Amino acid sequence: MLLKYTPLAAVLLSLQVSAAPAPAVTPTTTSASSTTVTTTNPSPATSAPSTQQVVTSTPTAPVAEKTAPVVTPSTENAAVATSPAQTPVATPPVADKPVVASSALAPATVLAFTPEQEARIGEVAKAYLLDHPEVLLEVSQKLQAQQHEQQLHALTTAVLAHQDALLNDPATPSYGPADAKVALVEFFDYQCSVCAQQAPVLEALMQANPQVRYVFKEWPIFGARWPASMAAAETGLQIWKQKGADAYLAYHNAIYATGHNEGKLTPQDIAHASVKAGKLKGKKAEALDTLSQIDALAQNMGFRGTPGLIVMPVSGATVDNVTVVPGGASQATLQTAIDKALGK
Repeated sequence: MLLKYTPLAAVLLSLQVSAAPAPAVTPTTTSASSTTVTTTNPSPATSAPSTQQVVTSTPTAPVAEKTAPVVTPSTENAAVATSPAQTPVATPPVADKPVVASSALAPATVLAFTPEQEARIGEVAKAYLLDHPEVLLEVSQKLQAQQHEQQLHALTTAVLAHQDALLNDPATPSYGPADAKVALVEFFDYQCSVCAQQAPVLEALMQANPQVRYVFKEWPIFGARWPASMAAAETGLQIWKQKGADAYLAYHNAIYATGHNEGKLTPQDIAHASVKAGKLKGKKAEALDTLSQIDALAQNMGFRGTPGLIVMPVSGATVDNVTVVPGGASQATLQTAIDKALGK
């Protein structure tokens, strides 16, 4: 069939989106001149490159040139012969679709070991540890170091939360200037062997640092096992209340000077140590309230035993200038703590 050239034919050809170039078509026309028509495919919604087609018509006889009038497209103005492969197909606009993640991006499935594999892994691990037992020691030391750091952090935080009870309890014995800038607090038991070893260290520290105030928290944790532990603490609180700081310090040092601890302290040791303080009035049971308060304070702070040492500024205490030692400490260690609390 012949394709009669009209403006409508040009429009229909412009809709053709086949990638293959279209052959030139020579229509029979009554147009007066040779006309070259360039059609351009409209750009689809996906912004694909456009395809251009050229149609050339050849007149049957020479006539005067004139401009073809503009004709409104109509389906009745032309008969178009098309094959199925040439039929233009309008591309619908691309609708927004939800993005679906590829299954390749999904987390990998964790595969469980078979019982045989688990057994083999256990055998290999056991063989390695038997050949390298030092690994177990290294792991144990690392764990202990982490636990110790955690304990110190918790204790330091507790010190900041209980400053008033630590420093300003009038029922607690203390020795040193009232306007001291640094205080050393000790939780102790007269029957504690480590406390007994700590006593001469503290005596030397006190002589070297008279500007520090020393606070003695009587904490007879062995009282249920050794009654002398409780009796010595009650006597110490009586002396502090009735005789003052000097008498208390003399009694405190005299108890440790006996060298009797771990259940060896006797009532006679206590009586002899308190002789210099003079006769005491009242009953020892009056000190029970103070001992109960000290026990609650120590446990709330997180101390697990004696001695418990704290070096801190009397005012302006922070985590950076407070030192907590759960256990004994050398004089050098305590001196460093005092210097830190002083801001040196």
